[in-house]
Amino acid sequence: MGIGRAPADTPAPERGGAAPPRPSWAALGALVSAQLRTAGRLGELGSTAARRNDRTGDADPLAGHERAAGAAELAGRLRAAPAPMARGGVACEVGRMGSVQREEADRVRGCLLGGAVGDALGAPIEFDDLARIQARFGPAGVRDFAEAYGREGAITDDTQMTLFTAEGLLRAVARGAHREPAAPGSAIHHAYLRWYFTQGSRPRAVGTEGPEWPDGWLVREARLSSRRGPGVTCLSALGAATRSFGEPARNDSKGCGTVMRVAPIGLVAASERLAYELGAEASAVTHGHPTGIVAGGAFAMLIAHLQRRLPLAEAIARTRAFIAERPASGETLRALDASVALARGDVAPAPAAVESLGGGWVAEEALAIAVYCALVARSFEHGVLLAVNHSGDSDSTGSMTGQLLGLTLGLAAIPERWLARVELRDVIETLAADLAALRAGAFDASAHRERYPGG
Repeated sequence: MGIGRAPADTPAPERGGAAPPRPSWAALGALVSAQLRTAGRLGELGSTAARRNDRTGDADPLAGHERAAGAAELAGRLRAAPAPMARGGVACEVGRMGSVQREEADRVRGCLLGGAVGDALGAPIEFDDLARIQARFGPAGVRDFAEAYGREGAITDDTQMTLFTAEGLLRAVARGAHREPAAPGSAIHHAYLRWYFTQGSRPRAVGTEGPEWPDGWLVREARLSSRRGPGVTCLSALGAATRSFGEPARNDSKGCGTVMRVAPIGLVAASERLAYELGAEASAVTHGHPTGIVAGGAFAMLIAHLQRRLPLAEAIARTRAFIAERPASGETLRALDASVALARGDVAPAPAAVESLGGGWVAEEALAIAVYCALVARSFEHGVLLAVNHSGDSDSTGSMTGQLLGLTLGLAAIPERWLARVELRDVIETLAADLAALRAGAFDASAHRERYPGG
């Protein structure tokens, strides 16, 4: 959010608002309840719409294939493990890992902290055009943290929602350990409703009634109870009356609120395809436009490829090949192709090059800008500063670029002067350690039942 442009306690304009109006869908099928039988019980996974875009002829990206892994698979596919682990927080979680696992844990920390750093660099200039940024900070634009929300290093709704995505994944595993299994997509939606609660409103969804709701440690973290420019679409979708966790949004938005929050899915999903499916499902609970859903799945898949140490260019190529076979992928494919072509061309990395890809307000543009900045980055610092200094959604493009570079280059690549001052570092470190333990097969939900009560 730009300082002085809108009060901190009011929602930001819808992130997809800069895009021209989309044509109406020629056919909007009735929403159907989707359930998946797992471990002898039915887990609510939400609904899909049988949709077709009247301009491209693309079908709904979620129709016709599984929208999430079954709860019975979750322990294995998200690498949960029953091995006991003593209590003791981040140091204990990392300390029980071998050297290879600790290196992997540093990459998970790099992804989440890198995203928070990029978010914090972009926070003071979101909604500012380049001329205003340069007038305020000089020709080079932002070079360091500046004040936003009353402090330097402040994060926005992008990092807030990323943390609740991570919590949702961990609570899906915890629920399976404590009691009945939980579908991960439903658990992520439930986590987003807890985030919505931190924004000052109580959701109307079934399952959020009663004085005992919400529970868990993250929603009780007082520093998260602060509005940091939340997108109107996320607020309206999560404030709607829904009948089950996982029920998709009923809107036509493709704002970047989908892609900016799904990185944790790619960090722990046991396959790239599962990362895509969960990323798409997590996107669909707030944004109904097919492009927003496909782009969310694509970014989660890209993170999953990078987590397996594929070079960035190869990870992009594989992600592109996969989504090319998915319906409704045309806009996302064109955005990815534009970013790769720009990176391979002879145009020097600069704000004008970034802005040729769009403003990042819609999902496919944010994906394209993050991919471009990561491809041409000479360092973590160079990449994230390129990603925020433009006339667009600086915090989201900075956050996504920081996630890509923090994962590929590792935690050590992030300047310490930023790590030391980024807001909520302790909370981010805790969630990163738990995700890394989950990834390594060293996460014991029973040891953290109060932190992750499940569901």
